[in-house]
Amino acid sequence: MKISMHKFIFFFILALALLSLSACGASATETPEPVDTFDDFKPVASATGKVVPQQWATLSVQTTGIVAELLVEENDQVEAGQPLLCMSGSEQLEAALTAAKLELVNAQQALTSLEENAALNTTQALQTVADTRDMVRDAETRLNNLESSSPEVDVEQAQANVVLAKDKLEKAQEDFEPYSNKPETNITRATYQSRLAQAQKEYNAAVRLLNNLQGTANEIDMDQAQADLSFAKTLLEKALADYEKVKDGEPNPDQYNAAQARLENALAQVNAAEAALNDLTLEAPFAGTISAIYIRTNEWVTPGQPVLLIGDLDHLLVETTDLNEIDVARIAVGSQATVTFDALPEYTGSGTVTRIATKASEGSGVNYTVMVELDDVPDNLLWGMTAFVDIEVNE
Repeated sequence: MKISMHKFIFFFILALALLSLSACGASATETPEPVDTFDDFKPVASATGKVVPQQWATLSVQTTGIVAELLVEENDQVEAGQPLLCMSGSEQLEAALTAAKLELVNAQQALTSLEENAALNTTQALQTVADTRDMVRDAETRLNNLESSSPEVDVEQAQANVVLAKDKLEKAQEDFEPYSNKPETNITRATYQSRLAQAQKEYNAAVRLLNNLQGTANEIDMDQAQADLSFAKTLLEKALADYEKVKDGEPNPDQYNAAQARLENALAQVNAAEAALNDLTLEAPFAGTISAIYIRTNEWVTPGQPVLLIGDLDHLLVETTDLNEIDVARIAVGSQATVTFDALPEYTGSGTVTRIATKASEGSGVNYTVMVELDDVPDNLLWGMTAFVDIEVNE
């Protein structure tokens, strides 16, 4: 336990005074009452310290780049949120933010349209089901016609159509023959050749129909008919599945989830672009004074590099630097303290312990940091000044 110099001197003078009184009173008739010289004695723990702001921070930028503008000077007082410096590159990030906002608008419109058109989508899905059912029925009819015999009247009609188509084909061949050796650019030759091709096409169709009606469809026709029926059934299954998703008048879940995901992604892109743009401006995290500037305009800086030092100089505390483990065990938060400063020899103030470190400080010896809040902050007290602290300890 340590005793402060002030109290030591006080008790020394008091003792001398008592001795003088005792000598003078040897011949007196009255014996003075004994004085208890230690009634007001309070043991203290003494330590040196330094003046620090209640809140301070070394600031750095969030992105690598060039300092475009330094907005403060040393000793400037700033408010929380006030811009301190600006980085270059805002043009590109503003363009990216504009693009992200445009995509956000488009994504929101797509989702809104999907919700508004839900009833129409239900009607369209139902119509698709009806159309594909017709396709299945037609394909089944064609396949059945190929696989079964047709009515005699249809067969006779088809036979007659074959005869007529053959006659037309022969006539077209006769008309074309005289011009077959003419240049391909000859108009008459081209006319008769077109008629011949059309006649050949009609003849082939008439023969194919007759073969179908007579049950003599070739293998290619059968395969095509079966493929058409299989394809129509597949379309019908898909149409029914799609209708099942929207039959209650709600948006298709798959389309809705995709639109919702697009909207969320667009919003995330806007937030990211805004954050990147905001990172170009360093703002004050709290109200205080710019105590140091470590960079200059047009200088290249990186994240983590100190650029500014800010402190709340309106609220200064004393932080001990050498309070040992024996003394710290005898004090508590709320303990009273007497504080003096080398730079202010006429000042003696009081304060209160507001925080005691739970871990020893780095360095030689086992010392603990204690924060003392001053009851009265003297004029001209500055960040970093040396202090001496006497803290009352528990007996």
